[in-house]
Amino acid sequence: MPASRLDCAKQHVLRLLPGTALAGVIALAATLVASLHGGPQLLYALMFGVAFNYLSHENRTRPGIEFSGRMVLRFGVGLLGARITAAQIVGLGWETALTVVAATATTVLCGLVVGRWLGMSRAQGVLSGGSVAICGASAALAISAVLPRGKGTDRFTLMVVVVVTVMSTLAMIIYPLIARILSLPPTQAGLFLGGTIHDVAQVVGAGYMLGQAAGDSATIVKLLRISLLALVVMIVSVAFKGEREQASPDIGAGGKSGEQAFVPWFLWMFIGMVVLNSLGALSVPVQLAANDISRACLVVAIAALGMKTSFNELAQLGWRPLALIAIETVWIATFVLAAVVWVR
Repeated sequence: MPASRLDCAKQHVLRLLPGTALAGVIALAATLVASLHGGPQLLYALMFGVAFNYLSHENRTRPGIEFSGRMVLRFGVGLLGARITAAQIVGLGWETALTVVAATATTVLCGLVVGRWLGMSRAQGVLSGGSVAICGASAALAISAVLPRGKGTDRFTLMVVVVVTVMSTLAMIIYPLIARILSLPPTQAGLFLGGTIHDVAQVVGAGYMLGQAAGDSATIVKLLRISLLALVVMIVSVAFKGEREQASPDIGAGGKSGEQAFVPWFLWMFIGMVVLNSLGALSVPVQLAANDISRACLVVAIAALGMKTSFNELAQLGWRPLALIAIETVWIATFVLAAVVWVR
């Protein structure tokens, strides 16, 4: 590499370092609190990040915060594919797969319809519906990455993360009780829990409350939902391509920007990880390392996004996001539970 390019690269790294390091420290603090006291790691990172909102306006830290909220986020989403294999999905059977796909599609549609009824934008409806339908905060971050960059995009994304995390925690407590009341067999209880609870950790916790078989079933069903993330993000990316180009007039229509690509690079990474894992090319230690790195990237990204907003800005969004996500949560729970009872 020529000296001039090397110097330029060094300057770029040094420019990103303060903000990126700050997001990393906040992520470490959130991880420590979650490990000592329990609770949702991503929500802690968000709240801690909001407390440092003023630093997002500093010239020294702003570039690194922006980098963490975009590139680090995309890399973390790409690594999510290391959790999934084709064999896991095929082993669920066509009835389970059809139920999960239908629940996902109708929940996103519910977000669009109810969001429009509540006076919200199409992007907001897709973002909230996709987060509820697939995997909570992780899906919200992934879908947000391919939506048009508007003034309130990050703020609404953070509101979705907060509300969907709270809903997922409540579901972890309530849904196993529903499964017990209905005397659902382990496989069907796993379908209900894995097909409805938003966050992976809460699915695992709720599933193993009902025993090993229910926990295993819930985890695999949840992985099937996560596998749909690539398809949903790809569809959203194509659907909003024109709006993204209008929102970023400085980027040419030639598709040279990563955000303008027909399929974003991190989705190719996600798909590639699934293929490698399905072929047995990823050993167990590599899978575990990829999962840990993915989680760390998402925590750093949510800390950075938290620093880009404030509690006052979140409050300005009002009650509508809360109502929208609550309706979507009730919808997907009702849909999957009805399918479980009908199959039974």
